[in-house]
Amino acid sequence: MSAPDPGRLSFNQITADHLSLAEVVEGCTTAGIQWVGPWRHKLEPGAGELIRAAGLRVSSLCRGGFFFADSEAERRERADDNKRAVEEAAELGTDVLVLVCGGARGADLARARDAVARGIEELVPYAREHGVRLGIEPLHPMMVVERSVIVTLGQALDLAERFDPGDVGVVIDAYHVWWDPELEAGIERARGRILGYHVSDWLVPTTNLLAGRGMMGEGAIDLPRLRELVDAAGYDGPIEAEVINPDLAAIPGPELIARTRDAYLAHA
Repeated sequence: MSAPDPGRLSFNQITADHLSLAEVVEGCTTAGIQWVGPWRHKLEPGAGELIRAAGLRVSSLCRGGFFFADSEAERRERADDNKRAVEEAAELGTDVLVLVCGGARGADLARARDAVARGIEELVPYAREHGVRLGIEPLHPMMVVERSVIVTLGQALDLAERFDPGDVGVVIDAYHVWWDPELEAGIERARGRILGYHVSDWLVPTTNLLAGRGMMGEGAIDLPRLRELVDAAGYDGPIEAEVINPDLAAIPGPELIARTRDAYLAHA
């Protein structure tokens, strides 16, 4: 299998959630990483200027979504927040806003999924005006209640295909989809709609459903095989290393960023 392209590596900021955006940008520059994937809760005034001044590019912004609401007032609040997310993505210079669509929160799944579809439909015109595409990221089924009622790539594509591929696509995260027996067919079906690809590894045992991820090469996922499938489906954009694990905070920032780069090059 071909080696991963070092020029495609993007450092997803949640991998070093204990660092400021400025520290992440400096660490990426030092490590020779050309892309960064910020999270909204870590954005600071002038974030776009900071990133551009360092010569970095933004692969995506995480996250919009969480569309389901218990009241009309909450629904409007969430819609307004998603519009702000679109504006932030445009200001950062990325055309991809990652959507974590939201969990069922005690509602039946059909109702929650309908709320997701309606929320995306409402957001699309505003995103188009700002030059931002919406990337639906399916999450592992274990997160269906709290985080996402879209739990397979097939479901994400069923939803994305209601819209123009220039407006809505999918983000494929290896941690969330690697187990899917329909994954290979789903990746091929996603041709022309893949807006991002994220890598980390599935540790054995997994001790935390959300934040128990391993660095590439530490777990069970055949990451080179997944990358080749994604590449074969026509995706040639940045690959985000998104390793959510609070234990990583014990590693000094520059060392963690360099370790992420090395794990990507060796195992992704």
